[in-house]
Amino acid sequence: MSQEVLDLLLKRRSVKPAAMVAPGPTAEQLDTILTAASRVPDHKKLAPWRFVVFEGQARADFGRVLVKACLAEDKETPSAVRLEAESSRLMRAPTVVAVISRHVPNPGAPEWEQILSCGAACFNLCLAANALGFGTAWLTEWYTYSPHVRAALGLADSERIAGFIYIGTAKERQADRERPALAQIVSRWKPPAQS
Repeated sequence: MSQEVLDLLLKRRSVKPAAMVAPGPTAEQLDTILTAASRVPDHKKLAPWRFVVFEGQARADFGRVLVKACLAEDKETPSAVRLEAESSRLMRAPTVVAVISRHVPNPGAPEWEQILSCGAACFNLCLAANALGFGTAWLTEWYTYSPHVRAALGLADSERIAGFIYIGTAKERQADRERPALAQIVSRWKPPAQS
């Protein structure tokens, strides 16, 4: 592994969408990012994921979907401030990609493996964008679980949203955050003692 790749993996950090500005990826860069996203472990070659891209005016148009969903699903009437935030939610970054997880019935590839493959696709998408110099945030906010949003995206019963990945140029370098110590998350298996 090259040191450059290792440094990317050791230093990568999510960027809050509010800290992103244009430019986002070009069409060619986005094709590269999505190609890298699809090069993940995929038992039985089922491609149990797909991507929905929001750019330009589509981000604002989808904001209207979020407002309608918010009005229909909130138990209390949302405030004008909340509705404005929802209408501009996808405008926080120049490019947003919804990653759709889909279960493809196959006895040789359990659903759990397909979900893990989708998670790997999400992270590869982030890493590829990061390698091209963009900031990313993989978010699962309320609208990820909204039935109105599911309908607007035309999701099948076998599909669900794995998250919305925001891509843009970071306004500033993100400070690192505390990470778990290896001693807390790593163990080494030993055979049980014989009695």
